[in-house]
Order: sequence, then C-alpha cells, then structure tokens
Amino acid sequence: MKMGLILTGVGDKVMRLWSAESYKCLGEYAIPHAVSLIDYDFDESKIVGLIGTRISIWRRGGQRSIFPSREGTFPKGLCLRYLDPEAVVGCEDGTVRVFDMYSRKCSRIIRMHSAPVTCLSLSGEQLIFSSSSLGSITISGLSSDERVATLRPNDRIGVKALCFNPCSSLVFAGCASGYASCWDLRKMGLLWERRVSPNVLYSLGHMQNDSSTLVVGGIDGVLRVLDQSTGELVSSYVMDQLVSSASSSSSLGGIEKRKGRRLSEDARIDIIPRAARPPITCLAVGMKKVVATHNGKQIRLWKFH
Repeated sequence: MKMGLILTGVGDKVMRLWSAESYKCLGEYAIPHAVSLIDYDFDESKIVGLIGTRISIWRRGGQRSIFPSREGTFPKGLCLRYLDPEAVVGCEDGTVRVFDMYSRKCSRIIRMHSAPVTCLSLSGEQLIFSSSSLGSITISGLSSDERVATLRPNDRIGVKALCFNPCSSLVFAGCASGYASCWDLRKMGLLWERRVSPNVLYSLGHMQNDSSTLVVGGIDGVLRVLDQSTGELVSSYVMDQLVSSASSSSSLGGIEKRKGRRLSEDARIDIIPRAARPPITCLAVGMKKVVATHNGKQIRLWKFH
C-alpha cells in the first residue's frame, strides 16, 4: 500500500491496483501465462515484478517489458524489493542480485547467506537487509557490497517477515515460531524479542515516518499492534458481525462492511471462529488503516478512529 493505492497479485494471473478510499479496482496488469508472479513492488509510475527467473516492468499506462534473458536470468528468485533506480532480488542460492532499471543489467551480485534468502528490505541510506531460511539477518551496503552487520534472533526456526524503520533505526523480524524481534542499528544489538503469537508470523509493518507502533499478522488471523520500543502488546483485533453488504456487477465481487472486535489480554484465540480470523498472509500499514490479504480472495481494510 502506497500513496492511497493497494496492489495485489501473487497467486493470481492478474495484478490489480485498488483505491484505499473508494475500494474500486483502478487497473489490471496481466502476467504472462507461462510464468508465475513471485513478488513485486511499485511506485507512482510503474510496477516491478519477479516472474519466474526474470524481472518485468509494467507501466501504469499498461505497457509491459521484460528484461533481456542474457541480463535478467538468475537462480530461482524468492523475493524482490525496488528502490529507484535499482531492483534487488533475493535468490535461492543465498545471493542478492542488484539490477539497474535503466540499463537493465545486473550490476552486482552480493553473497548474503549460505541458505535461501527469504525476505528483503531496503533503506534510502543504501543498505540491504536480508533474512535467510536459517534465521539470520544480514545487512550489506547496496553500492559497496560491504557487510555491515549480521543479526541473529534467539529463535532460529526461520524469518518470515522483515522490515526496517529509518526513523528509529530499528530492524523488525517475524519468525515461524511466532516470535517478533527488534534490533537497534545504532547499538547493533537486540532491543527486544517476544513471542506475540502461538503460530507463524507471515507479515509485519509500520506506518511511514512512525516510530510508535508495529502491526503483525500471521496464521492465527489476529491483527496485533505492538509497541515498537518494547514489543509489548498494545491491542489485538478480529472481525466481528456483518454491518452491510453491497453487491457489484463486476466479476470482482462486492463490498462487505464489518465491525472489528478488540480482544482482551486474556482472550482465548482457539475458541474464536476461524471465519472471524482467516490467516493473514500479507499486510501493509497506512494512516489510521491496515490492509490485509488472506488465503481466500478477500482483501480486508481495517480502519481505526
């Protein structure tokens, strides 16, 4: 979610751009039939996607171009992040490959891990943050290839989500065992580590320029808000009863409005119906809103007063 726009696509043959205010689909971008979309990123003018072993660019006007095979092919890519003018791909062989978006050439290959790269995050200060299936997080320079630091959570099962907050110089990670961890780059040390969920954390994020709260979601379907500085649980939510439903003439379905329910600290998650808490596979945080996707076809936009 950026600039009031939401982009969805993995698991489908079409990427769709939505308005976070009107909930309307503003555009569709087709994916070539012979390949699958693995990951993507976007800005105000284009979408950069990882398809098979190639990088593709979709202009907001609808034109699509694919990097030439001699320059755009790499070992199996698992994740992608884009920060103009470069796209960064995390690969199965533990490397990170940096592509110049204008020359369409691979400018650097950086050895980050001895295991597959699972997550990436970039900073405007020319840093690459990457995590591996073995649980470590490596920080390297985007231009110098110099390794800055290696961070290791106490939980080594595997990092599933990763983000960096430049406002506070904090790095956040979500692990397969339900632990969330935070490191302070100014001290190069672990700030806190808490088991915030009994199950896998798939996604986490914070609002741009905000250093107060972190939102996490995972397989148990509970949306949790944490204090960035301490990791303490601020609040947690599930969906409640249906308020209204509006059908649509398009093939994209209609819009349902539901109330959210704030859970008490001692709430038993296992007795809450799964329909009220489908697994959260991905989330993004905006001003007084959180958008989340699930295993089904629904997109949920949480609005907070």
